[in-house]
Amino acid sequence: MPGAVLEPPAVPFRGDAEHLAEWSRESWSQREALQQPDYPNSEALQQATAWLARQPPLVFAGECRTLQAHLAQCATGEAFLLQGGDCAESFKDFTADRIRDTFRVMLQMSVVMTFGGSIPVVKMGRMAGQFAKPRSSPMEKCGDRQLPSYRGDIINGPEQTEEARIPNPDRLKEAYNQSCATLNLLRAFAKGGYADLRRVTQWNLDFMGKADEGRAYLELSRQIDAAIKFMVACGLSYSHPIMTETEFHVGHECLLLDYEQALTRQDSTTGLWYGCSGHFLWCGERTRQLDGAHLEYLRGIANPLGVKVSDKMDPNELISLIEAVNPENVPGRISVIVRMGAGKLRAGLPGLIKAVQRSGHVVTWVCDPMHGNIEAVNGIKTRRYKNVRAEVEAFFDVHEELGTIPGGIHLEMTGDDVTECVGGGSSITETDLTSRYHTHCDPRLNAEQALELAFYVASRLAQRKDSMASFENQAASQPHLAMNGKH
Repeated sequence: MPGAVLEPPAVPFRGDAEHLAEWSRESWSQREALQQPDYPNSEALQQATAWLARQPPLVFAGECRTLQAHLAQCATGEAFLLQGGDCAESFKDFTADRIRDTFRVMLQMSVVMTFGGSIPVVKMGRMAGQFAKPRSSPMEKCGDRQLPSYRGDIINGPEQTEEARIPNPDRLKEAYNQSCATLNLLRAFAKGGYADLRRVTQWNLDFMGKADEGRAYLELSRQIDAAIKFMVACGLSYSHPIMTETEFHVGHECLLLDYEQALTRQDSTTGLWYGCSGHFLWCGERTRQLDGAHLEYLRGIANPLGVKVSDKMDPNELISLIEAVNPENVPGRISVIVRMGAGKLRAGLPGLIKAVQRSGHVVTWVCDPMHGNIEAVNGIKTRRYKNVRAEVEAFFDVHEELGTIPGGIHLEMTGDDVTECVGGGSSITETDLTSRYHTHCDPRLNAEQALELAFYVASRLAQRKDSMASFENQAASQPHLAMNGKH
């Protein structure tokens, strides 16, 4: 398989790499930094970032390297990425139950995809750092007046008052502390027995018991239980880590650069710098300028990175961006997260894929079917499940047509029983939106909708697996097909 790497490099570049000659963790400050708050008290900001710089890292370099290796497998079709979580994390709604429920839904989804698609699933939460949000305008209309835009709890408050909307550096500390507590809980869930496959039938959320997706999940869980018993009968112990533990990583948009710089640490084993606010950092559509501050910061840290792209992305610009952050062309270093909308992806994605193919770069292609499908219904921001699914379908179709690899999916979702997105098996109507609309920013799929989408993704992964097997069988009997056929 062209581009496949059996053992990708553990790091994306060496400490003496040429592109690092003029880079430092603060060199971004010499570039234009978009979407940054205007703090009224610079001394308070300095005190807050100095406090952050003294705190332990939230993640570790070795964990980031492990994730990079997994994302390299996603790039070659040997694994599939599931990334999901809140649009924006909230201080007020922070509870252990909410973290558990989102984690549990992601476990359910990964089991559906793994069992149905016969492929390992890399699990990554939009958690423990997804606090800041880019805004299209510095001001927003709140009732009959204009207020500074709410930019996420790490910057200002959602309350519709002038005082709440003033950027407050102390919120950086609260974001760090909440991220630390979230990661502590996630690590406990992942390694402490909660993810035990024998508990698979107990992961069903209460309100999903009567849903079609809930029943389908329970039937699948019974099949998994039978498969587990078979493996145990063959000699695999119930206590084996593959049965009792899972890996779970976290990522967020690299937006608030003062926060990111303060949590940048030098790895003692490699000498490289890592952004230790999360395992995976991505650059948003609004901040991916080649000469901007965000790309300047990201190009020097050794984390696996992502970039969000819409139909506005020029193919040549994408290649320049990839070369800037991954000059050594290391698999797993860069994920291209496509967010075009259901009506635009079929026209916009092929040109980007073909440009990357011609360049020889290895990237992980990820579908974000959320951000291009926002609309307003009676003044309420929502998404239609049918459009979300249509964009996922188009994503798989385009890759199938081009013979390239769909590497993952990126969702805004929650384990809560919310009514924020219309449609799906949960049959949420437009009139239901006001019932349980709790998001602090953009509408999220609820657990039932997310699980329904997981079943669809699993069916496409299985279809791709079958197509690959059929092609390999034909190639074995007719060798000329291996030279000319699709991969």
